[in-house]
Amino acid sequence: MSCEILVNVTPSETRAAVVDNGVLQEVFIERTENRGLVGNIYKGKVCRVLPGMQAAFVEIGLQRAAFLHASDISIPKGQTGDLHEAAAEVPAITSLLREGQEILVQVIKDQMGSKGARLTTQLSVSSRYLVYMPETQGIGVSLKIDGEQERDRLKNCLISLLEAEPDSGGYILRTAAESISEIELQSDLKFLHRLWEELTQRKSSVKCGQPLHEDLPLALRALRDLYSSDVERIRIDSTETFQKAVKFAQNFVPDCVERLEHYKGERPLFDLFSVEDEIKKALERKVMLKSGGYLIFDQTEAMTTVDVNTGGFVGHKNLEETIFKTNLEAAHAIARQLKVRNLGGIIIVDFIDMEEIEHRDQVLRTLEKTMSSDRAKHQIFPVSELGLVEMTRKRTRESLEHTLCEPCPSCSGKGYVKSTETVCYDIFREILREAKQYETRQFLVLATQDVIDRLNDEDSTNVAELEQFIGKPILFQSETQYGREQYNVVLM
Repeated sequence: MSCEILVNVTPSETRAAVVDNGVLQEVFIERTENRGLVGNIYKGKVCRVLPGMQAAFVEIGLQRAAFLHASDISIPKGQTGDLHEAAAEVPAITSLLREGQEILVQVIKDQMGSKGARLTTQLSVSSRYLVYMPETQGIGVSLKIDGEQERDRLKNCLISLLEAEPDSGGYILRTAAESISEIELQSDLKFLHRLWEELTQRKSSVKCGQPLHEDLPLALRALRDLYSSDVERIRIDSTETFQKAVKFAQNFVPDCVERLEHYKGERPLFDLFSVEDEIKKALERKVMLKSGGYLIFDQTEAMTTVDVNTGGFVGHKNLEETIFKTNLEAAHAIARQLKVRNLGGIIIVDFIDMEEIEHRDQVLRTLEKTMSSDRAKHQIFPVSELGLVEMTRKRTRESLEHTLCEPCPSCSGKGYVKSTETVCYDIFREILREAKQYETRQFLVLATQDVIDRLNDEDSTNVAELEQFIGKPILFQSETQYGREQYNVVLM
């Protein structure tokens, strides 16, 4: 078996899954009412400039103002170097922007939680093989294109095509450009220039807060960004989307047309290769390993931690062998889970402590190798003095958990709720507090059934002693709508 892309379409959402050798590697979800914004270009208005943060907030028609840092503001041509040169110094934000100013901006990171979208004025548009940046100069080549000879060939080919347009902007040759012909590259180049010319003509008529350019919907982005020569088949379960995909592929990705398939099977598309089950597992905290070991994923606002445990795996020779084999298996599983769960930011992996240095190095090399196929930019650091592996992974969209889930209404996202015993003691204290402040004939306690059961059973003696102490009867009533920690003490 080889690589397949599955595209599941319903009126409310589109989902795309990458399956390699029958195993889910990545999943993308785009809901009709909440489409991702990365790549969209807007005409915005600066609503606030913050000199201390070297940043500004820009209104682009979203619920929250978007964030623009000075380092993401383009400087006119002639004042910048090529794509390989870093800016010597970022000018003061007040010299670049003023409140009320209208500017064209592009979203580089979606809204996440309480944070607004992140913007840049360094605009770019993408095609299958190229990224075009009209306001910069130079040519860059994707680091994932192997071989210096192929990188030089592509770069020289593009330079040759641009000879007639010496001031045409900056370009990045994408990973998909590997091995393509000059004709294919020229076709892509013409498309990008036509697209940019159209956007330039439209920008004067677009109002503030409106999009000038929106990126492709997920089904077509999957063809542009996920398709490669390794992909054997692309199955789409919607007739309308399949027809759009064929038309798009004929114009921009002709070599994948014959690999497109309209899936008409009775079995739901995402039930193939157990994709639906894998998505459910990716929302769980615990991930079982084939050896009997397991991983624990804890996602917080600041970082994600991954804890590796041997579990029921005892090995055949000695403890060091058991630990080493568990860590090797964990390295493979972690790389896949990071992609499936789309976890980003700071990631800390706590492998099981290994005594042999060679074992540690081999586990780290395995993690680096398995992460090499990850499309997201990432960096893995050496094992720390505490035996932890620290890494970063670029985050441009919400994780799978944040896309599909919301904080638990009972625990508010803590992951824990008070025990029934603790809630019962809270109720006792509340009754004592009320008894001292108010005159009443009796008290009525409203709480969940499990709390009421404990008050009538294990804590019945405590209740009787409390009634005797305050000189008032205490009644109980179950409330099915309450969470574990919710209760009310009513004066009657």
